[in-house]
Amino acid sequence: MKRLPEILGFTILAGVLGLAVALQGNANEPAGEGDAGASPAGNSFAIRDARVFDGERGIGVATVVVRDGLIESVGADVAVPDGLPVVDGAGRTLLPGLVDAHVHAWGDARRDAVRLGVTTALDMHGMPDRLPQLREERESLGDTGQADLWAAGYAVTAPGGHGTQYGFPVPAIDADTDVEAFIGERLEEGVDFIKLIVEDMSAYQGAPALPTLTPNQVTAVIAAAHAGGRMAVVHASTLADSRQALDAGADGLVHIFADRPVDQGFIESALAGDAFVVPTLSVLASFSGAGEGSGLAADPRLAPAVSAGQRATLDAVIPGVPRSDRLGQALASVRALHAAGVDILAGSDAPNPGTAHGVTMHGELELLVRAGLEPAEALAAATAVPARRFGIADRGRIAPGMRADLLLVEGDPLSDITATRAIAGVWKNGYRIQRDPAAGAPQAQLPPEDTLVSDFEADALGAAFGSWQPTTDQMAGGASTVAHRLVEGGAGGSGGALGVSGEIRPGFPFPWAGMMFFPAAEPMQPVDLSGRAEVVFQVRGDGRSYNAMLFSGPSVQSMPATLTFQAGAEWSEVRLALSDFPGADLSLVRGIAFTAGQPPGAFEFHLDQVELR
Repeated sequence: MKRLPEILGFTILAGVLGLAVALQGNANEPAGEGDAGASPAGNSFAIRDARVFDGERGIGVATVVVRDGLIESVGADVAVPDGLPVVDGAGRTLLPGLVDAHVHAWGDARRDAVRLGVTTALDMHGMPDRLPQLREERESLGDTGQADLWAAGYAVTAPGGHGTQYGFPVPAIDADTDVEAFIGERLEEGVDFIKLIVEDMSAYQGAPALPTLTPNQVTAVIAAAHAGGRMAVVHASTLADSRQALDAGADGLVHIFADRPVDQGFIESALAGDAFVVPTLSVLASFSGAGEGSGLAADPRLAPAVSAGQRATLDAVIPGVPRSDRLGQALASVRALHAAGVDILAGSDAPNPGTAHGVTMHGELELLVRAGLEPAEALAAATAVPARRFGIADRGRIAPGMRADLLLVEGDPLSDITATRAIAGVWKNGYRIQRDPAAGAPQAQLPPEDTLVSDFEADALGAAFGSWQPTTDQMAGGASTVAHRLVEGGAGGSGGALGVSGEIRPGFPFPWAGMMFFPAAEPMQPVDLSGRAEVVFQVRGDGRSYNAMLFSGPSVQSMPATLTFQAGAEWSEVRLALSDFPGADLSLVRGIAFTAGQPPGAFEFHLDQVELR
């Protein structure tokens, strides 16, 4: 979860506009035998003579046999069956695929993660529509080319509280909410766990106060989650809120608090409730201003697999005065918790500024070692421990019957934790992952032959292809608002149009609010519009100047190209040549947003007969 509104910079604007979605596709590519960088086609093979960390401890040099995507046998005396391709593990260490216990995954996130050895991740806030698909994917042993995701769906928060600012509607709990029924709705949506946000911003000097859940609401949500057979984890930034969450029965905290060091009372509460902590130290390192994210991007062991989008968020900085004291305090708190026997789980909180999916887990491992964990304990915090604590039974370990999600690295991370960065091979469901960011990019879809996108004549908002979603600067820390509705009386006497209204509010350097059209089946998937010449639409409005923002390129975090148009009192046709959008890659178009911007104030416009000709 984004820890502060102000930490979201323009560098990740395009990513958050993509909402909480994950792209599909196949990033794997068969190769020859005998080289860790080129394992055989298919998902049956053996890795011979590698040093093995099984998720809990090092078991020495062994051979691991994989059959049909599952681990068949592990041991020093295991013989490789005749005819089975072999990968040479000599001088290398084989680990379970890493489990990132705190992410916010959309766009290319899961593909980015798996290239860097993260084969499973836990998403802490997003729209629930994708939950059935996520479950189907992670039950498959297919050649997916991306990390599997367990997800909280909507985080539980207060009206107007933290988590409501990201441009998609979030149901919230107020004083009159039936908490049991509210959590029942989340369970019906298929959430894997419940995530609560207890955040009033009091831990951050100068930040505006936010409404948040009351202690009684926290207790009621956790009880309802447990009654429904789900874990409850909590985002909190103060010691007091974190302690209250533990006393209410929370299964874990997904951040280490930032306002003061851990005390004995908190440790005793954590132990009494068998609670875990995901400290997300990498975000606090970003607060410190030490440039650890940029350092990861520049590490020659990681750099070849880092995409331009990942590099952009790694190089991004949190505005304001660096707070190096917070990282030191957090390291000390983690040290004390670990020494007392509290489970520590590795999580990146990507893609906050200074972090990126996949890459940051390697930095998080190093920070955990700095906090007092032995390398083997840090590796367990990124493999077997999160799998156990989140009830993921088939991964996080190298053992017979487990899924063949594997990470092979040069050297020995049991003595030097940074050796995890020297990746020799990654396998998901036993299939080798192609680690070239460009080769792993999904192929653009082709649009249908019909040019019409939407005529807004139906009873519900829809499109002949793709979809529409509201978008505002709230997802990046702004305060602008937007609402949409179908209105009667469209252009040329047609039956209806799309009405878009709201308010551009000051206090954000590049405010926006409006509606975004995603041309693909999934938001922010690329569509090849190189065969189309223009976007054409009918518009009327309040006389303001509006923006058409075209998102394109190989990364969801590429900046949009923008053209302006006017919305006068009468219906008029607007024709914007796609070639006029500066720098746009029309072969990889991800979305087109129709938005209000500067100056501040109320706005209203109507759209009709949107076409891509």
